[in-house]
Amino acid sequence: MTTRTFKTTLFIVIASLLIQSCKTQYEILLTGNDVDAKYEAAFDYFNHGKYSKASQLFENLTVLTSNTDRDDTVHFYWGLSNYRFRDYYTAETNFSKFLMTFPYSPFYEEAAFLRIDCLYRSTYRWELDQAPTYSAIEIISQYIQENPKSTHVPICRKMLAELNERLDKKAFENARLYYKMEDYKAAWVSFKNILKDDYDNVYREDILYYLAKSSYKYALNSTESKQRERYLTFVDDYYNFIGEAPESPYRKELDVLFRRAQKALGQYSGTDDELKEKEKDFERERKKLMKQSLEAQE
Repeated sequence: MTTRTFKTTLFIVIASLLIQSCKTQYEILLTGNDVDAKYEAAFDYFNHGKYSKASQLFENLTVLTSNTDRDDTVHFYWGLSNYRFRDYYTAETNFSKFLMTFPYSPFYEEAAFLRIDCLYRSTYRWELDQAPTYSAIEIISQYIQENPKSTHVPICRKMLAELNERLDKKAFENARLYYKMEDYKAAWVSFKNILKDDYDNVYREDILYYLAKSSYKYALNSTESKQRERYLTFVDDYYNFIGEAPESPYRKELDVLFRRAQKALGQYSGTDDELKEKEKDFERERKKLMKQSLEAQE
């Protein structure tokens, strides 16, 4: 061996020894095969809130404790560590696998709920894609049905209410967008479809209001030959609205539109002056409400 080769070999050996000596206790645990030490350390990291390190140790242990009495505990705490670390996507995957693998584990019900919570936390605002919301609703509903006496049921019901309200809002806002774009026919059809598909939509009163407004404006902007038929559609929408919400704050505005429609149909018995006075009353009321709203925001 030449002097140069010897020096190179010696350098590599010394460097390797230095690298080994620089390893942290955690790294030594992670790469080692001492199951008991690794198991104890994983829980120690978990109990001290070091969930990322705990997760890696529990993941490593899943191979070492496979088919032992620690198997389900290790898998559950692997998922719980990711959950506490707020990595809900990974945690949901962990808990889903746990539920399939350990159906008789004492951790089963808690894992089922935590999986639900991961799905719930992974949903998006109403403006974005709601596919995760539909998935979460399905799983939560199934959990409530299968675990009616669970202590988690009340919070699951709150989750369901919030997620359903989000879907209701998305449907309502999508339809209202047509109204804002002044495409009143498309708006009317969209609002009508919401009521057909979701009778209990939490925005039902608003939907009925915009439905009537859409049919009125569609009639108003139609050719004369088609106005009568379309005003009659508005009249139906108006009666549907006051039948359900006679005390609604929208009532006065729709009453004015109803009188205008009656006049266009030749069915208004009052005078033009009376009609104008009713419209002025509504306008004064509208401005008063707007002022009160602005003052409340200050």
